[in-house]
Amino acid sequence: MQHEIWFTAILNRLFGGLVSSLLGRVGVQVDAGHPIPNYLAMEILVVLIILVGAFLLRRRLSVENPGKFQQAMEVVVEFVQNMNEEIIGHDGPRYVAMIGTLGIFVALCNLLGLIPTLETPTAKIQVTLGCAAAAFLYYNFQGIRTHGVVGYLKHLSGPMLAIAILMFPIEIFSNVFRMLSLSVRLYANMMVGDLLDQVFGGLVPIVVPVVFDALHMFVSVLQAYIFMLLPAIYISMAVSEEH
Repeated sequence: MQHEIWFTAILNRLFGGLVSSLLGRVGVQVDAGHPIPNYLAMEILVVLIILVGAFLLRRRLSVENPGKFQQAMEVVVEFVQNMNEEIIGHDGPRYVAMIGTLGIFVALCNLLGLIPTLETPTAKIQVTLGCAAAAFLYYNFQGIRTHGVVGYLKHLSGPMLAIAILMFPIEIFSNVFRMLSLSVRLYANMMVGDLLDQVFGGLVPIVVPVVFDALHMFVSVLQAYIFMLLPAIYISMAVSEEH
């Protein structure tokens, strides 16, 4: 069994019995005392951080005297809006909520491992695959919403009926590969970052681990940006009128 960190232990103590019972009913066998793994606990912690941040932001919203937190979030929203408008077009603001939330979630997950006693959940393929699957389902849903089911299938079949039998399976494979590429790219980068932190974390002088922590922060933010950029591109392709 993996080393159980303190937040995971709290969740397992509070909800372990319920989780074990529910999983047992669907035929999934887990350790009855420790059904919640560290990576899932870290995801829950990030969700709680986002919810608390949103609650505090909503309470302190001000037009005349915005606080530093509000100003920082306005910068984030404006950045996502500009990115979406450049990539998707005039309908870009429609997708700010999903793209922005996905980016914030991934960024916090990436950075969480820098806090002592916590771990980086995105260093686990289960987490990155879940995020990629959410992006995959979202942009395909937007494609169906824009074109309709039949129209979206035609959209995936290319501009000419004559080549549809060739284009359709290629497009299906390409869409599935996007999901795998998104998940593996993030997982590999964060896993390597965690390994470097563990290897160099105990080195002396202290400058060495600080350098790798700074690198971890840079990679974390960069990967979060990529995880916003690529889904925005996929949305643009899914909702475009011409394939």
